[in-house]
Amino acid sequence: MNGNRFIKENALHLSWVVALAATLGSLYFSEILHFLPCKLCWYQRILMYPLVIILAIAAVRKDTKQYLYVLPLSVWGMGISLYHYLMQKTSWFKEAATGCGPVPCDVDYINWLGFITIPFLALIAFTLITILHLMMLVVERKSSFSY
Repeated sequence: MNGNRFIKENALHLSWVVALAATLGSLYFSEILHFLPCKLCWYQRILMYPLVIILAIAAVRKDTKQYLYVLPLSVWGMGISLYHYLMQKTSWFKEAATGCGPVPCDVDYINWLGFITIPFLALIAFTLITILHLMMLVVERKSSFSY
């Protein structure tokens, strides 16, 4: 039961911190380091940036039912990030990478430890947010059935 309480009290704040870090990271890469985002990077930003606002409001209001709005954005973001990462690291989608726009989607601006790229960082952020909100959903459902 202590884990459920921790999730209820902290998941919104933790997911907001993840979304904020991802947003600030993407802005750092584009505005400070001048990395031009590709089309798939823009799609990931479109899904991540609103999460900062939604999760901030939810955390202040302690609205644990925000998973209804957050999960669709985070799951879509996971899918796009995974596709983008596979495009960079495998040969499965290489043909699609060059037709991605002015900046090809398989460009590795960063490649830390041989596998950490910008889409990988986005995938981790979307996955963490998704896990936290799925845990909130489970806790919410358990608490509604315990009465």
